[in-house]
Amino acid sequence: MTRQESLSVTDVVTSIKQSLESNFRNMMVVGEISNLSCSSGGHWYLTLSDGQSSISAAVFKGDAFRNPLLRELKDGDKVICTGSIGVYGKRGTFQLIVKQIQFAGVGDLKVEFEKLKKRLAAEGLFDLDTKKKIPSFPRRVAVITAEGAAALQDFLNIYKRRSIQMDIVLIPAVVQGDAAPASLRNALMAAIKTSMDAPEEMKYDVIVLTRGGGSLEDLWAFNDEALAWEIYNCPIPVISAVGHQVDFSISDFVADLRCETPSAAAETLTDSQTRILQKLNHCKKSLVGTIELKLGRKKEVLEASNPHTLVDLVWSLFNDLQKSLLDLDIRGRLEELTGFHEALMSLDELSSRMKYSIETKLRNTGTKLEGLGQMMTALGPQNVLDRGYTYIQDEDGKLVGNKKQYNELKNGKSVAITFSDGKAKALVAKE
Repeated sequence: MTRQESLSVTDVVTSIKQSLESNFRNMMVVGEISNLSCSSGGHWYLTLSDGQSSISAAVFKGDAFRNPLLRELKDGDKVICTGSIGVYGKRGTFQLIVKQIQFAGVGDLKVEFEKLKKRLAAEGLFDLDTKKKIPSFPRRVAVITAEGAAALQDFLNIYKRRSIQMDIVLIPAVVQGDAAPASLRNALMAAIKTSMDAPEEMKYDVIVLTRGGGSLEDLWAFNDEALAWEIYNCPIPVISAVGHQVDFSISDFVADLRCETPSAAAETLTDSQTRILQKLNHCKKSLVGTIELKLGRKKEVLEASNPHTLVDLVWSLFNDLQKSLLDLDIRGRLEELTGFHEALMSLDELSSRMKYSIETKLRNTGTKLEGLGQMMTALGPQNVLDRGYTYIQDEDGKLVGNKKQYNELKNGKSVAITFSDGKAKALVAKE
């Protein structure tokens, strides 16, 4: 560059922007957090420092949503931020645009996790042909988790709503911290021993190993190698339901079945029972509907067979006929009118129509009355007796129609039994 050449501010900033953004991409920066804040727009801002230098950093809203750890961070925490350098031209400043953030030391845990996972896979602990089948209708299930934990409550809520019959036995264990691996192993061995020594109906059909979500460090107990071997050698099918959907642990890979959450484990165990409940409810509704329909039809027949109902029907038909006759009393109404010469001229025609209408209604009514009469005859007392029935009367002539009325009779009292062809006397003799 010669002395006469010069650059604009924009040229300089643009050149710096291109250089920094192309050379510092997808890098991991270790530092201590300070000035952590969240804007109203959902963006997070912080400063990373190491005692000698510092750099501004930003986690934009979309990336912040994918990094829930942000809400657990505080000033002074040491973290690893993965991201790229971004230059803000208007101020000539640069910052680290963070895509992922984690506690420092988690990177080492991930490396350790992958090494153990690879080694156990090579030793056959994850082979599908070694997996034991989860029974469709488990009768007794051992749940290994922390007593009073949210994971246990989630599991029980689903179980209570969906299960027909399944006993749940809690085997409490520490699920986080230095004591957790040994506690989980001891709980698993206790479940195995209890089941092996128990009578058949008290044995465990499934063991569920579960806890709620957390960071990699929180879930680390479930990555214990000794626990993995205990699960692999367990004679009882084991379900691992550790953390949330995005969390994976060694126990998930070695268990006979991995469920995403404690609730998902309960849903899996009660799935067949839920389908049976649904079928039973469907059958119940169908059966109730059929019974109600048949009862309704029987009720209609009984009501139609009631003599009082038949009499009411006859009177109803008579009233309808009388009303029709009144409606057809055209001659009387026309004679009361004046000035309707044309209407009077057509009186004969109207009379003929009235006569035809009355005759039609009388025929229809006669047909209905004939049918009702046949029905009443069939239901008459004599016809009922002719079909083999009898009825009993006490000394006062009152009908004894049920067990209660019979119980009210005294021993030795005389009763009359009526048959189709006569009557007979009998004495009450109770045991």
